[in-house]
Amino acid sequence: MNRLINGDRNMAELNEKKEKEIPDLEVLFDLADLFKVFGDSTRIRIMFAISDNEMSVLSIAEALNMEQSTISHQLRVLRQNKLVRVRREGKQIYYTLDDDHVKKIIEMGLDHVLE
Repeated sequence: MNRLINGDRNMAELNEKKEKEIPDLEVLFDLADLFKVFGDSTRIRIMFAISDNEMSVLSIAEALNMEQSTISHQLRVLRQNKLVRVRREGKQIYYTLDDDHVKKIIEMGLDHVLE
């Protein structure tokens, strides 16, 4: 009897999953592209560096012991993908994560890796 109840429950879960609509193919491609951006360790390091405070390219380069040109290039990729935002103060430009979603993605990924 218990098997039957569990079987019915599993069948209900399968039906519920079938009812859940799969996003359009274009949306799934966009999601895959987003995860590709997270696939670069330099970009991850930059996002960690700016996750709690704004930093300039020079500050990020010094903190990560990397060339400014490398940081600038990766920040451009991150900006194009709406993962970081900029704030201009005079001639100085400061970078930070675009929103809490980005920080949550990084934190969830880290939690998963550390499990």
